[in-house]
Amino acid sequence: MFDGKLLVFSAPSGSGKTTIVHHLLENNKNLGFSISACTRDRRGRKEENGKDYYFLTPAEFKAKIDNDEFVEWEEVYEGAFYGTLRSEIERVWSLEKHVIFDVDVKGGLTLKKHYGYKALSVYVQVGDMEQLERQLRGRGTETEESLSRRLFKVKFEMSFMDNFDVILVNRDLNRTLQVAQELLDEFITTGRVSKRIYE
Repeated sequence: MFDGKLLVFSAPSGSGKTTIVHHLLENNKNLGFSISACTRDRRGRKEENGKDYYFLTPAEFKAKIDNDEFVEWEEVYEGAFYGTLRSEIERVWSLEKHVIFDVDVKGGLTLKKHYGYKALSVYVQVGDMEQLERQLRGRGTETEESLSRRLFKVKFEMSFMDNFDVILVNRDLNRTLQVAQELLDEFITTGRVSKRIYE
């Protein structure tokens, strides 16, 4: 019988967690991505409902909250909701695949609390704040105000780092991708990992 597990990658913006998750998905046929639900508009024609996100109206989202259909959800700012549907996890498990998540720190800890030993929560730590600031500036998408706000949020999210099962320090991306694969293999095979901090 298939014993579905959850691999939860959380980190502040700019840490590389999305790159890590995409790499693992591309190289492991036994993984399925958890598609989040949200209330924001689609960005252009590229985003598809049921592929990039489940796009819901605020009323639809709130009805699902009332029906206890979310494992975790958050109002990121007023009227903007994001969350993980229980049905999404069951969908991936029904394909006999383990579920991989790219979620914020709060969502990651909620998933771990809910699924316990079946979930591995990984906090991706960027090498240092200066490196993170360089990466965010390098994107060219931030104003000074939004950058300042983002860096403040990073410091806040870092305060939860020790609540995760594993801290994966991303100083060198190629090395980090290799270590992430090793973590995945060990957890799926044994149900645990041997260390707390990986560099």
